[in-house]
Amino acid sequence: MPTVTARVLDVLAAFSADRPRLTLSELAARAGLPLSTAHRLVGELTVWGALERGDDGRYHVGLRLWEVGALAPRSLGLRETAMPFLEDLYEVTRQNIQLAVLDGTEVVYVERLSGRSSVHVFTRVGGRLPLHATGVGLVLLAHADPQLRERVLAAPLRRYTDKTVCDPAELRRMLADVRTTGVAISDGQIELISLSVAAPVWGPNGEVAAALSVVVPADGTNPHSFVPAVRATARGISRALSVGEHHLL
Repeated sequence: MPTVTARVLDVLAAFSADRPRLTLSELAARAGLPLSTAHRLVGELTVWGALERGDDGRYHVGLRLWEVGALAPRSLGLRETAMPFLEDLYEVTRQNIQLAVLDGTEVVYVERLSGRSSVHVFTRVGGRLPLHATGVGLVLLAHADPQLRERVLAAPLRRYTDKTVCDPAELRRMLADVRTTGVAISDGQIELISLSVAAPVWGPNGEVAAALSVVVPADGTNPHSFVPAVRATARGISRALSVGEHHLL
């Protein structure tokens, strides 16, 4: 029988980017709980502030939960250190700037800067995408533990567009190129209208702590023109992390 903690986590996991607001009945169904149990747990979570109830009666994630999540060490220190460099890169490019970390077999976005004229992107802070189809994901996968890399290559690779690389042999070659060149270019793999240029951010322990990317329109863009700026930004963040090593502890 699931523990109370497991049931609470099931309630929180019921929310997603495409379903950010749910009724009590929807929460119960998505969490696989009896309505009475969901009612009790949702009530307790609402009192604590993890959930909030809107005027329409539907629930959404509360600010208290966001505040707690923002304290995650990998996100907090990394974002604080990286933000000035990310802002500089945005000022230079006026395009989408993203910072992401590895979590299991997915990439989690911990920061994103964009403007009104920036090309549309699927990503959001806290959002996840597979490693094989994004620039930051290719960087993180290229420098990941070999066992993790093989696990990703052996699993089914989701196709988002006609350009999504789903062949393990081709993907293996791409990852080798990323390690050699120090940069990843992902062209139209998530959306055909955009491409990303990504580079690794190195932590003080000599491992890749994160990856950053600029996402630009695919049509008429030379991705290599963005490589110097992306590399310089990644190096700047890496140096800052080495100086302030305690941020990642």
